[in-house]
Amino acid sequence: MANAWKKHQPTNLLTPKPLLLLFALSLLLLTFFFLSSHPSNPNPNPNLKTLILLPTDNIHPFNCYTTPQSHPIIANLVEGLKYPFLYSLSDLGSLPDKPHKNIVRILKGKPFRRPDISVTVQEVLGKMRGEGKTGIFVDVGANVGMATFAAAVMGFRVLAFEPVFENLQRICDGVYFNRVADLVTVFEAAASDRLGNITFHKLVGRLDNSAVSATGAKMAFKSNEEVALQVRSIPLDELIPESEPVLLLKIDVQGWEYHVLKGASKLLSRKKGEAPYIIYEEDERLLKASNSSAKQIREFLRTVGYHDCTQHGTDAHCVKKN
Repeated sequence: MANAWKKHQPTNLLTPKPLLLLFALSLLLLTFFFLSSHPSNPNPNPNLKTLILLPTDNIHPFNCYTTPQSHPIIANLVEGLKYPFLYSLSDLGSLPDKPHKNIVRILKGKPFRRPDISVTVQEVLGKMRGEGKTGIFVDVGANVGMATFAAAVMGFRVLAFEPVFENLQRICDGVYFNRVADLVTVFEAAASDRLGNITFHKLVGRLDNSAVSATGAKMAFKSNEEVALQVRSIPLDELIPESEPVLLLKIDVQGWEYHVLKGASKLLSRKKGEAPYIIYEEDERLLKASNSSAKQIREFLRTVGYHDCTQHGTDAHCVKKN
């Protein structure tokens, strides 16, 4: 009789096992309702138009989430910009004898020195936004992202090209620091006028001076070691569809500018109002090292409708007015 009495007693719901089961069931139900009310959206910003590129099996965007983390990380805010951002150094200088100038600034409690290209990009894109224009910024020769992030923190989508792996790692740092993963698409490639592989010369200790031309890479830093490597090359026309509006094209590739522009013939042939504003480095010494010239570039640009180019230091700014 004693056993029969125990059998019919009500279960104590406050014992650990029923409480654990109840908690697990509640968690499953909450997860179900959360997922049902929040559909999967690969774009964190629902108001942001996704960057559409032409399909290609030849090259895919660089994946910051799978690449090894760069180290050490030395990053800081840039001084005096309307839209501030952070970037990470790839060249640290000869420590401790001749550290990078921005490392010295950090030690003095100062932000990084403002890059001229960052100012220019924000001014050009700011003016276009004021005119009601929308579109993407294409950054060829992105280095560590000083132009890329100048545009991204303004809310512009960016298509960036950079063949040096160490610089790509620093771009990934900047993507995290500036919270712009939904805005920046990066390719580990050199933009050019042909699809395939190309020999690229990396200048150890001065990665911002690496170039397709070995002579161009070492021109300013003859004592630095130069390393040749194979990188992918792709024309911009192979990736950017005609339906994708491009506001600004910036090219800084140590003398390879002519080949980049030739590979963007379709993009540059767009009519007035749809053709991008162009900023490219026009250094005659570097161009000569890559078997081209400023005259050759200007002549090519005229064939695709760019008759208005002005010089800004070592950069040329070109716009289609006709």
